[in-house]
Amino acid sequence: MSCLYQDPLRGTAPNMTLEENLSLAYTRKASRSFFAVNRRDSDCFRDQLALLGMGLEDRMKTKMGQLSGGQRQAASLLMATVAKPKLLLLDEHTAALDPGAAEKVMDVTRQLVARDKITTLMITHDMDYALSVGDRTILLDGGRLALDLTGRERQAMTPGSLAELFYRRSQRCR
Repeated sequence: MSCLYQDPLRGTAPNMTLEENLSLAYTRKASRSFFAVNRRDSDCFRDQLALLGMGLEDRMKTKMGQLSGGQRQAASLLMATVAKPKLLLLDEHTAALDPGAAEKVMDVTRQLVARDKITTLMITHDMDYALSVGDRTILLDGGRLALDLTGRERQAMTPGSLAELFYRRSQRCR
């Protein structure tokens, strides 16, 4: 299992390059040997980092601490998925970002999860993301299950209709 948190500073080494951070994440998750990274792995890391939309030279030389919060969060997402986890936990991973950066991180999230077929649990307060990503939406109220939406019912939802349904059901249960 891999986790990605709200804080884009968590779990990264600011004085190391993007590729070095990715290598570190890979060796931590995929092997007990610190020297598990080979040339093929390095080429794979460069391909992964291309998802960030940066040129090769930037990806090779840029230190993690030089990135914006959104860029760092996208890089952290790559780090969390580089060893192909069976489960990815995203805990409000776009909450601390401006809307443009949040959309970029969500785009990278969608690409990685679809490409690698990673089972993902995304915790979010953003109803647009809750409905547009994945195939199931679960809403909690006071720690209790309030809604569990799948299939056609979920596909027909908008953030407004979801809020209305949630309000109606939570009022009935009180």
